[in-house]
Amino acid sequence: MAADKAADQGAEKHEGAGTSGITDQEKELSSSALQAFLAGNYDTCLQHLNTLQDINKDDYKITLNTAVAEFCKSNQTTTDNLRQTLNQLKNQVHSVVEEMDGLDDVENSMLYYNQAVILYHLRQYTEAISVGEKLYQFIEPFEEKFAQAVCFLLVDLYLLTYQAEKALHLLAVLEKMISQGNNNSKNGKNESGNNTNKDSSNQKAESGALIEVAKSKIHQYKVRAYIQMKSLKACKREIKSVMNTAGNSAPSLFLKSNFEYLRGNYRKAVKLLNSANIAEHPGFMKTGECLRCMFWNNLGCIHFAMGKHNLGIFYFKKALQENDNACAQLGTGSSDPGKKFSGRPMCTLLTNKRYELLYNCGIQLLHIGRPLAAFECLIEAVQVYHSNPRLWLRIAECCIAANKGTSEQETKGLPSKKGIVQSIVGQGYHRKIVLASQSIQNVVYNDGQSSAIPVASMEFAAICLRNALLLLPEDQQEPKQENGSKTSSQLGGNTENSESSEACRCSILACSAYVALALGDNLMALNHADKLLQQPKLSGSLKFLGHLYAAEALISLDRISDAITHLNPENVTDVSLGISSNEQDQGSDKGENEAMESSGKQTPQCYPSSVTSARTMMLFNLGSAYCLRSEYDKARKCLHQAASLIHPKEIPPEAILLAVYLELQNGNTQLALQIIKRNQLLPSVKTLSDTRKKPVFQPVHSIQPIQMPAFTTVQRK
Repeated sequence: MAADKAADQGAEKHEGAGTSGITDQEKELSSSALQAFLAGNYDTCLQHLNTLQDINKDDYKITLNTAVAEFCKSNQTTTDNLRQTLNQLKNQVHSVVEEMDGLDDVENSMLYYNQAVILYHLRQYTEAISVGEKLYQFIEPFEEKFAQAVCFLLVDLYLLTYQAEKALHLLAVLEKMISQGNNNSKNGKNESGNNTNKDSSNQKAESGALIEVAKSKIHQYKVRAYIQMKSLKACKREIKSVMNTAGNSAPSLFLKSNFEYLRGNYRKAVKLLNSANIAEHPGFMKTGECLRCMFWNNLGCIHFAMGKHNLGIFYFKKALQENDNACAQLGTGSSDPGKKFSGRPMCTLLTNKRYELLYNCGIQLLHIGRPLAAFECLIEAVQVYHSNPRLWLRIAECCIAANKGTSEQETKGLPSKKGIVQSIVGQGYHRKIVLASQSIQNVVYNDGQSSAIPVASMEFAAICLRNALLLLPEDQQEPKQENGSKTSSQLGGNTENSESSEACRCSILACSAYVALALGDNLMALNHADKLLQQPKLSGSLKFLGHLYAAEALISLDRISDAITHLNPENVTDVSLGISSNEQDQGSDKGENEAMESSGKQTPQCYPSSVTSARTMMLFNLGSAYCLRSEYDKARKCLHQAASLIHPKEIPPEAILLAVYLELQNGNTQLALQIIKRNQLLPSVKTLSDTRKKPVFQPVHSIQPIQMPAFTTVQRK
């Protein structure tokens, strides 16, 4: 595609040289130069241009054409020289894109277009869009072919910056433009029907082929736009058009695979990827796209969605290997700082997808339970995606997971009461049980080093979360613009729209509250929790966490009455992770005989799986709050009300310790010891005199309680 753009820009510019007010000789030389350029005879083209330059030394367009011809002669490997020439010409004509406001500037349109093409290949998408949009304002006087080239470039840029609605608007303009051009050409042929000959029939066939190619390209762009918008019904219609026009080519099969991936038909998506004939692809030296790298990456994404994270990381590693092989073939380029983009075709400047792949690897590793390895991948990816708030959130989650420990570590040894009993000292009458401390307040995580050093610490997590909050758009109608990958199923780009931006903000605030609690910063934790609870679109799970975090912060600030308000079990009406409207659309789009495949993702063990278990946790915490106010009867009532709602195996060790504390406060040491020995809450608690008369308890089989921390950690989204 890059080669086509470069050729188009040169051809268009040569035609532009033949303006009014020039001699017949100059017109002839200009026409000869254009023909030679289109035929690929760049030496002949340059000779004609040099002759033109001698005749008319003041025309900068000849210099521009010469630069483009020399660029094509070098197989598009002298990007730095072309870029330098364009900048010099821009200064020569005193042209500034922002001041482009009249027809005089339309004369410089080719200069702007060439500059936008180079910015596109240097991944400076925002600057390229600003140039392209200025050109689009004056598209009326442009020749049809050049107008189409400007529109296609802008469509590509909009899709790369996840502005699918703008891309679809431009594609509608392009369709209208092509249909009008087709009708005009037909009318022209009818008028000169008497002069029909072999040349005109060849031109007609060539024009028809170009129109078909353009229509096929438009259908592919539409599919990419609808995939970004997750508008699957519209996408399904366009996929049929793509398969009819492009057949079973690799791009069309990759797009259809992406479509099936979004619908949840993962096996069909894998089958489509495997049916793509990668060997027929021209290769990254001509297109700038390493198809093998994309193939393995997309397989990794599909297995990620299926919950097969170890397989996913395997495929991402293979994608990284293919990417490294491609980069090794391209070489390191020139050592001269001014020539760092030269020595290889311009289109290959877009080949390296290392940072997108590292992002994907990091997400997979985070789900596998290897937060430190994920942290290393994501820290490297942040060099490119430093303005992506979601990436900063993921890095913070790596820090949280690394400092929290795995669920296996948390539950290890609980049957032998290691979560409750720390040790036993003394013998006989002097035998004492030492209970384990549950306090984690004011833990120092970084041993005095700077918090800004990128290590997986809670202090660094707090910095990452601040970055994420600052980078989220305030006006949620405006999507963030971020460098991204052309591979539509890659996860590296910032795809924030209004809905996902709100969900991201909620997750960031929940994580911020958790990290602030871990660092002992209770005021900040309360601030984040209150902001979280004020969010308009808050999932039930995060609302539950918001109340818990706010209550813990308030208890630490000795505002127990306010904390009790947050710990009201009636606050919990839903603990779902939230289903977006897009996902609901996906489900309704299924055919009668198609079933949505299970993603394979499981809710972590320590997270409440139902409203009942969430209310149980609220009651356990409410009992703790009542204890702090010495309201032991209320605390005992909360504790046993909670215990009646869940299976005895699901009672957390903190609740066992609370029951022990209450019995000790009641003066019933023997009952407290029985609770510790049995590692369970007793089925019924009588008055002190009754329990001394009947200290017999129902025997229960071996209990293996699952540890549920009093304040549950944030779940990854």
